[in-house]
Amino acid sequence: MPMKILYAVQGTGNGHVSRACDVIPELKKYAQVDILISGYQADLQLPFEVTYKLYGMSFIFGKHGGVDIWQTIKRAKIFRFLRDIKCIPVESYDLVINDFEPITAWACKRKKIPCISVSHQSAVLHPHVPKPPKTDLLGKFVLKYYAPTTKQYGIHFKSYDTNMFTPVIRKDVRNAAPVKNGHYTVYLPAYDDRLLLDIFTQLPEVNWHVFSKHMKIKAVFGNVTIFPISHKEFGESIVTSSGVFCGAGFETPAEALFLGKKLMVIPMKNQFEQQCNAAALKDMGVPVLYSLSEKSIDKISQWIIFGSAISVDYSDVIPPMIEKVIQENLIQNI
Repeated sequence: MPMKILYAVQGTGNGHVSRACDVIPELKKYAQVDILISGYQADLQLPFEVTYKLYGMSFIFGKHGGVDIWQTIKRAKIFRFLRDIKCIPVESYDLVINDFEPITAWACKRKKIPCISVSHQSAVLHPHVPKPPKTDLLGKFVLKYYAPTTKQYGIHFKSYDTNMFTPVIRKDVRNAAPVKNGHYTVYLPAYDDRLLLDIFTQLPEVNWHVFSKHMKIKAVFGNVTIFPISHKEFGESIVTSSGVFCGAGFETPAEALFLGKKLMVIPMKNQFEQQCNAAALKDMGVPVLYSLSEKSIDKISQWIIFGSAISVDYSDVIPPMIEKVIQENLIQNI
């Protein structure tokens, strides 16, 4: 019988899903792959047959720079979550690989089955990785226990240790020919569109492409164009931009760095992972804002005038990363 892998993906953010699009074909070179995705905040769809599509547990973005705790709790379905943990047949697979997906992680823990993490979150907690000056104990606890695993392979802006790799860059981004058309691309889903308009219309020297989770149709307000989330248009905007201003997530900043775009980030409030990402990016020389208000306008203006791109070397890590994971956790154990 062919070896079987269960690959579990967090569906809350677009980054996990976009990374899976390139990781899955590499995994299929070694074994039959069943895909599980849980969560409901991603705007992208996997172009593969999904074996298990679960509600999961997602963090809901607010409009004031952070996670909306009340909406997150209100939309959680705890009993469904616990039932899914009991029902997923993780014992039927030769290897379970997890990208910050809680149901399979807890199912494996419950059944004492190895669960291998290949994720950015695995890297964030590593002792060699830069951390914010103030530790968010609750955020650190959530990051550690949301999807507990038995072995970790991290992905970060730098390779800080042996089992850590530089970012997975999507093929369409890797093959793009970047140019600078003068506009700036903005993706700040935790902020209200009205606040973003108030800020960017006061910076008329450039055009702004703002991608919004709240807007259903494209709208133009002077030098600011607000787009509904579109994988194609967002990609085209970044590739042709002069700079990217976004949250301190992982995939969007990594792609901006790879494309040679100058970058500014603002970490979400009450989100320990993004605070850690901001610390790592700041260590690399990327300017970081910690709040967005009228007081931010001068700093953004200075970035437009004097900011520059940070040089990185993000070669294709997928083949060596997956080979290492397979060799150390599947082949050697059979």
